[in-house]
Amino acid sequence: MPQLDAARRIFRDAGIETELQETAAPGEATTLARRAVEQSRQLVIVCGGDGTVNEAVNGLACSRVPLAVLPAGTANVLAKELSLPWNLPRAAKRIARAQYHRIALGLAIPEPSSGAPRYFLSLAGAGPDGALVFAVRPEIKLRAGILAYWQEGFRQLTRYDFPRFRVTTDHHSIDATLVIVGRTKHYGGPFKITTEADLLRPEFELALVTTRSAWRYISYLPMIWAGQLRRARHVQFCKATSLHCVAIDSSPVLIQVDGEPAGRLPADFRIVPDALTLAMPDSV
Repeated sequence: MPQLDAARRIFRDAGIETELQETAAPGEATTLARRAVEQSRQLVIVCGGDGTVNEAVNGLACSRVPLAVLPAGTANVLAKELSLPWNLPRAAKRIARAQYHRIALGLAIPEPSSGAPRYFLSLAGAGPDGALVFAVRPEIKLRAGILAYWQEGFRQLTRYDFPRFRVTTDHHSIDATLVIVGRTKHYGGPFKITTEADLLRPEFELALVTTRSAWRYISYLPMIWAGQLRRARHVQFCKATSLHCVAIDSSPVLIQVDGEPAGRLPADFRIVPDALTLAMPDSV
């Protein structure tokens, strides 16, 4: 890959010698990241999308080995949050000059039979976005990219019944059909939802939707595009460091973390302070 080779040359010129390790199967990035921790590596640079970054985060969590990201994949919420260009050599120049910050991570703990606890760096969600992530087949996502999510999203709107679940924080309890647990302002594609989230603060911003109407969900799309979702009816925002979500209706409620399937409710989401060292360009 010429761009990746050029990025590695830029790192070398900046005094960062890199060793290329390719992933070939799900979960392999976690294994490689844990190996880097065991070997006391000075830096792990991930060239991949949100899922690959999430795997690496789960290998690096609560260690002192820093993480840097070269943008790739379908959406790459973190790269957008860090204002990294979608060009590997240009991104490498930014990373080579980046400052290192110690940040918190989110931790999702789903119903035990549905999945294992999983750290997340950007966002998690329960409700229709969880169902969407579970429904998109990897081979279609690889072929169609972000369009696969749009196609599946509209299909889900015609068949999803928007089951309710109760979200409880230290200060609030609300019955919702969607919760977005944000550590980043960006959500996916060009969208920003939890716009008051901040990676440098050890807290979540939650976006909670209470309607069960598919048509009202559709009406939110132009509001999200225009950055006006905070004005929408049946949408609430709040800050929290932990939340517990439990299904009210009979239908299962699925969850996702960083755009990957992560089990079903009941689930807890917690802030884990001082959990990761992240390379962040100066403009962030």
